[in-house]
Amino acid sequence: MKIENTIKVIKEVHPDRVVMCKIGPFMHCYGRDAVIMSYLFDYSLKKIDNNYDCGFPNGALNKIMGTLEGKKISYMVVNRADNFAVENEEDLKENNQYQEIYSKAHKYVSQKNRINEIYNYLIENIGTNNIKGKISQIEEILYEE
Repeated sequence: MKIENTIKVIKEVHPDRVVMCKIGPFMHCYGRDAVIMSYLFDYSLKKIDNNYDCGFPNGALNKIMGTLEGKKISYMVVNRADNFAVENEEDLKENNQYQEIYSKAHKYVSQKNRINEIYNYLIENIGTNNIKGKISQIEEILYEE
């Protein structure tokens, strides 16, 4: 079974927890959890099979758990090498802010992706004749206040 499928099963039982999966020297998060991690820690998102993935070194785990607890987000750490056994967890029950943070994170990541698409378009077309006009239009909008 693919790791993502196992995490999906775990998420069905614990939908309002960030699930971090230890895979060798890295931790990985998938789907909504990856979006939250990208938002809170500015980690890069990869899109794999129409799903988000992000990773970070195991050495950052204590900092990550501290931040999640500070933001009142429930989490669990599972270890792939130990048949996805739970190594650490925090269940904040009714104080859990997972859904609220995810809403903010989703909006932020969506806007960031749109900005990156605009940036990539401009860079890819930097040598074309009409790019100067497009940049001027963008500058007008940005500085019209």
